[in-house]
Amino acid sequence: MGNGFMCMTKKETRDHGGGGFSRSRRMGVGNGGRSQRKLLAAEEEFIHRQALSMALQHSQRFEGSMSRRINGGNISSRRRHSPDRLDAGKQAPEIVEGVKWRKFVLVHGEGFGAWCWYKTITHLEEVGLQPTAIDLTGSGIDSTDINCVGTLAEYSKPLIDYLQKLPEDEKVILAGHSVGGACISYASEQFPEKIAKAIYICGTMVSNGQKPFDVFAEQLGSAELFMQESKYLIHGNGRDKTPTGFQFEKPQMKGLYFNQSPAKDVALAMVSMRPIPLGPVMEELSLTPKKYGTCRRFYVQTLDDRALSPDVQEKLVRENPPEGVFKIKGSDHCPFFSKPLSLHKILVEIAQIP
Repeated sequence: MGNGFMCMTKKETRDHGGGGFSRSRRMGVGNGGRSQRKLLAAEEEFIHRQALSMALQHSQRFEGSMSRRINGGNISSRRRHSPDRLDAGKQAPEIVEGVKWRKFVLVHGEGFGAWCWYKTITHLEEVGLQPTAIDLTGSGIDSTDINCVGTLAEYSKPLIDYLQKLPEDEKVILAGHSVGGACISYASEQFPEKIAKAIYICGTMVSNGQKPFDVFAEQLGSAELFMQESKYLIHGNGRDKTPTGFQFEKPQMKGLYFNQSPAKDVALAMVSMRPIPLGPVMEELSLTPKKYGTCRRFYVQTLDDRALSPDVQEKLVRENPPEGVFKIKGSDHCPFFSKPLSLHKILVEIAQIP
């Protein structure tokens, strides 16, 4: 995402891995402990300022409700390098071959936005693929009030609008993260002829008649109990009305989503994530064999995930079998942060499957 985004060094990864600081740096002895705490506070403040800077750059770069970044010019069938996209001294990635459909549409999960794909976009572009990251309604920099987003159709509208505008002879590869999986399922039911492949990244790949929320019941309890008792609910229409959204507090968010993500990405998420509209995740999907059933589906499992446990992901795959299953070890619920290169390799591999 340009020069504003900095990669962590190996030392930073050791110090900040897992979304927090190492215990040895937190513990102080005597007067030295006070100095270490001051240094720690200063470092945390620096990371927070850096995250704010990245968020501002994101808002300038991703204009409108949809963000497209496509390499200019034509791509030849021969392998070629893109040295201008790499730091000096690094080997240029090779343009992938044998890919019929090069356009990826990246659909974020609950609370996130197009900004979360910045590493994935960069990696895909470097090998000649054409990624598009979309802000769902009320997400990212889309200005819609989430309290007005009551259905999955409303939530998925930017994705549906994009697919409607595609030329008749074009297809795209959809990749949906978390609840974004329900959105690509909904899109597959609406426009199966425009979807080459659908990739669920620790996504809510539910069956016909299921709610996206159902897959989180292990962590959050039943939908009914959550609606009645959760302290994270938002009552946009008044306390006596049905809740309109929810948002976790930062400690819960970090524990559920970012237990393996770098501290800088966690800081970016903390200043960029927005409340989640409740209606879309509580809606039962209507999926038919003639439409949704004709789409080629693939699933990417994250094996250190606390928001959607590996057991739940395995159950989704077992009950609604996709064409292929890929697994990422050491990844939390956000592999685009915690394991970006592993996710990139999987996306490229799926794109190359005939």
